[in-house]
Amino acid sequence: MAAKRSDARSKGAQRIGVPLQPVQEASSEPPLSRERIVAIAVELLDAQGINGLTMRRLADRLGSGVMSLYWHVDNKEDVFDLALDSVLEYRASPETGESPDWRGDVVHMLENWRARMLRHPWSASLLPRRALGPNILSRLEMLSKTLSRAGVADADLNAAIWSLWNYVMGATLTRASFDLSEEDRAAAQQRLTHLSEHYPTIERSRLLLDNDWDGTFRKGLDFLLDGLSPR
Repeated sequence: MAAKRSDARSKGAQRIGVPLQPVQEASSEPPLSRERIVAIAVELLDAQGINGLTMRRLADRLGSGVMSLYWHVDNKEDVFDLALDSVLEYRASPETGESPDWRGDVVHMLENWRARMLRHPWSASLLPRRALGPNILSRLEMLSKTLSRAGVADADLNAAIWSLWNYVMGATLTRASFDLSEEDRAAAQQRLTHLSEHYPTIERSRLLLDNDWDGTFRKGLDFLLDGLSPR
């Protein structure tokens, strides 16, 4: 009987022009939060790069309206800052910064930094243009402490930090952009062989065939750290 009365009321309301309230369906999307916005922004940046991130696309991926995002983030620039800092988080072991192996600590920090940026290629080009967030500042603080403990004088500390920063950034950008196939490398080396009288040293070292990016990064880092070792 109750169901019939309810149905009758609905029909009566329609007849006299009273709009019926639509039935609200439960949303299948998780609640909107800053953490979720940042996580989806990183996914979007990984898939489409810096130019692919717009607030409209981000809202669509989150299943929300654009204006809802502004309860959690200031603007797109804020999203860039948060996404960049999130991918550069470094979870060091408790011994990092305290162990006697300062070189091992530095190598681990910088190899992790490079690996994180290669996993998210947009980050290397974005980092120089953004405000430094807490994660990258924590990395630099830990690096500074480690070098100080190794005996790098305060007067040389900034030069040491920027030298290592420049090395990591340069190595990452080169690796991300220098993506020749094996066939392209072989063809380039063959052309170089024909010009060996002009470029004998790099032809002899077979420079254009060397694609040991990880090994080259580590060896170059050792060259830099040799220069920072206590004399």
